[in-house]
Amino acid sequence: MASLNQAALGGLAATVGTPGYDRAAVSTGIVHFGVGAFHRAHQAMFVDDLLARGSTDWAICGVGVLEADRAVRDALRAQDNLYTLVTSSPDGTSVARVIGSIREYLFAPDDPGAVLDRLADPATRIASLTITEGGYNVDDATGAFDPRDPLTLGDLQAGERLPASVLGFITAGLARRRDAGTPAFAVVSCDNIQGNGHVARTAVLGFAERRDPDLAAWIAEHVAFPNSMVDRITPVTTAETRAWVLAEYGIDDRWPVRSESFAQWVLEDAFPGGRPPLELVGVQMVDDVEPYELMKLRLLNASHQAMGYLGLLAGDRWAHEVGQDPLFTGFLLDYMRREAIPTLLPVPGIDLDAYCRELIERFGNEAVRDTLARLAVGGSDRFPKFLLPVLRRQLETGGEIRRGALVVAAWSRFLEGRAENGDPTPIDDRRAAELGEALQAERAEPGSFLDYRPVFGDLGANPRLREAFVAGRASLAERGARATVAALADS
Repeated sequence: MASLNQAALGGLAATVGTPGYDRAAVSTGIVHFGVGAFHRAHQAMFVDDLLARGSTDWAICGVGVLEADRAVRDALRAQDNLYTLVTSSPDGTSVARVIGSIREYLFAPDDPGAVLDRLADPATRIASLTITEGGYNVDDATGAFDPRDPLTLGDLQAGERLPASVLGFITAGLARRRDAGTPAFAVVSCDNIQGNGHVARTAVLGFAERRDPDLAAWIAEHVAFPNSMVDRITPVTTAETRAWVLAEYGIDDRWPVRSESFAQWVLEDAFPGGRPPLELVGVQMVDDVEPYELMKLRLLNASHQAMGYLGLLAGDRWAHEVGQDPLFTGFLLDYMRREAIPTLLPVPGIDLDAYCRELIERFGNEAVRDTLARLAVGGSDRFPKFLLPVLRRQLETGGEIRRGALVVAAWSRFLEGRAENGDPTPIDDRRAAELGEALQAERAEPGSFLDYRPVFGDLGANPRLREAFVAGRASLAERGARATVAALADS
């Protein structure tokens, strides 16, 4: 058994890959906010590959701003910022490697000045983000900046004190660069949001306008916000993950990450201040990300919502249980082909039917150990970005909506707190209290759940959607998830 750190790399099993470069010789070019499992399995891996190819000035400085990030700090500090990444193919084959691209990690509450210094450093040319769909404080219904989280609100009211929120740090870092005459860094969102670069721009400009309108004008002129599409199914790290990595590879890693073997990153090539040559390591640099992001959000992410809520109601726990069940996979394929694909733009180089079949194979990958509970987190932030755009477009064109409407109905049933077998459903949503009130209205008047405007905007008033939602909800209550899905398959 080897406790993971720099000194232990030479003693790891020959089957475990290690950084193919001198970590002491790399320098930081990227500051990343939100060093969770996905970032470690995705962007940090691509950067690790790039460093191994000799582009050694693009290492990552990770930053955490939330109290939960304290554990991240402790784990990485004990391991010289190293961690194990294990990727698993649908056939069960797994490959382990140690990632070394995170050069340093800063827990912002410890030393906010250090975070600002890193952002102000001319060597930093990218600030990237995986702060979840709800982390941008942009209203889904209006598209306007609407700050609500305590850290962001505190920074807006804080006067001259050092920032505590992601938006506060980014704008303060850009202010320092402006004042010093240093070129702006690019802000790259890697969250699952359509037009994530545009959303990040709205958030940063909205924050800056409230603090310093002159700074906002400078940001609008000088800062690039490239759009991106990112894809790799990655569960959160658990005690089971740590125990498995120890047993399988002999590595005592406090913070390993396990994901599927598939990975895709499509990035808008809009970096006026320079960028890493990511195309050398498989990143697709394109002029227009939108066709790819619509494909991924409306096929993969929306299907994950269907799997999460319908599967949990039916009593399943694991994503692969749903992904290997012919009843549910048939439902998912019908949703993708009949409802989602008609809303997409042509996607260069992609056979959409083959992509859908590959998604089913990925969903059934038991080795990834993905939970339905993870897929069901934050529905109020995810529905407006993944599934509701499909429903809106299909309603506009007279297309099929029954499967999408059923997923919304399943979400509303899930929020009532019990699966069909009586087990509690794992509700994790920042709007849980307000959604509870919407459910009370629904019990009094069927269809009223759709009147909750922070999620549905004006879409909930559509009579065709309302009718399909009410019918789907009634069927789920009377017959259960499996029988309701089977009835759709027969229609």
